[in-house]
Amino acid sequence: MSTVFDNSYARLPKRFYSRLNPMPVKAPAPLVMNEELAHELGFDPTELTPDVLTGNNLLPGTEPLSQAYAGHQFGGWVPQLGDGRASLLGEVTGDFGRRDIQLKGSGITPYSRNGDGRAWLGPVMREYLVSEAMHAMGIPTTRALGAALTGEIVQRERAYPGAVLMRVAASHIRVGTFQFFAARQDKEALELLLEHAISRHYPGTEGPVAFLSAVMERQAELVAAWMSVGFIHGVMNTDNMAVSGETIDYGPCAFMDAYHPRTVFSSIDQMGRYAYAAQPDMALWNLAQLGTALLPLMTDQDAAIEEMNEVLTSFPELFQTAWIRRFRAKIGLIREEEGDMDLITGLLSRMATSQSDFTWTFSGLLSGAAKAEFNEDEAWDSWATDWRARLAREDNPKAVMAAANPVVIPRNHQIEAAIQAGVDGDLGPFQRLASAFIRPYAPKEADMDLTLPPKPEERVMRTFCGT
Repeated sequence: MSTVFDNSYARLPKRFYSRLNPMPVKAPAPLVMNEELAHELGFDPTELTPDVLTGNNLLPGTEPLSQAYAGHQFGGWVPQLGDGRASLLGEVTGDFGRRDIQLKGSGITPYSRNGDGRAWLGPVMREYLVSEAMHAMGIPTTRALGAALTGEIVQRERAYPGAVLMRVAASHIRVGTFQFFAARQDKEALELLLEHAISRHYPGTEGPVAFLSAVMERQAELVAAWMSVGFIHGVMNTDNMAVSGETIDYGPCAFMDAYHPRTVFSSIDQMGRYAYAAQPDMALWNLAQLGTALLPLMTDQDAAIEEMNEVLTSFPELFQTAWIRRFRAKIGLIREEEGDMDLITGLLSRMATSQSDFTWTFSGLLSGAAKAEFNEDEAWDSWATDWRARLAREDNPKAVMAAANPVVIPRNHQIEAAIQAGVDGDLGPFQRLASAFIRPYAPKEADMDLTLPPKPEERVMRTFCGT
């Protein structure tokens, strides 16, 4: 094995985590292996056997631990969360930098809160498919190195086959990690955590304010990227916001079919807190909690609050800049002109009225199929006239649109069908989606059926957390 483990998080004080090995599973069996990512990280894929992917066998150099953190969940404060079903095996280093290797579904930990610490096949398949699709679309994300069946049954609303996912991340440091120590008034731990996070993600940054600003810039770009592909995270709690700027924790996530800014899929988001259009505001809310957690590290509290607030007030502009840049590209524009925002919002408002499919409409701008997504010809024609006039002032709008608009996305009905087939013992649909989703902009001819929106009877309106 050419991959080298160097476990910097394990060298932090013991109150940052609990050391324990993954719980053994009964009968590990293959599910999926991401060979391209394995080679990128320096692993020999043949070493990543089902025994390794489930935690029954540990690779040399690993130091398994479960991280402690807290968080706001749907706005309510929970003083202790932590890895209730995950084990950070360690960190691998190489030309790619430093990456965490974590197992999800690896068993009970001190943070399990009466849970069984296990994962069933559905959430493992969903995270593998969606995280790899996000990576293929160029959106910062944790990734899936592989997954294996456990040979055990996991009881949720019914009995399901168990599975474990091996996840790769720049780190698993969350806003909630900072909140955990701030709530305990553990200034020393806060200082160590800040130093560690800066060293890993923002080298050269100095101090809490600069760190908050750096995290904020990445989150503005990340949420704009989500929205540009119609992605709804579904559970943007502070324990699910990584300070690295990666998308993390694909629980009740979903991609929109019919566009509407208030779209919600998560079954646990009863009030629409994390609806599609609410995501920028929720990112800012989470960042404010990070700023609050960092305040103990500042000498003059009044001045610190003023500095933090000044940083946070710049988020809307940062987000708007990132958002309009991405949506300009989606309609073929690179040059900046004064009326571009009206052109973009005019299209979106018409899409909301017509319940146009988000992905099909934007990809249809290039193929010529977009008009069919509107209930009335006038709704399309009045917008398209202005759009074509604006497009005439661009050099290569077709190439811009082709690079900005995925054609194949992880549609909810396709994922649910693949999960159901997997539960029934047929992994063919899952394998097909895994192959198709890594070519979002240029699908194979044989995968063109996967670009189609769901039929009315196929629509999935609710998604569920896997715990």
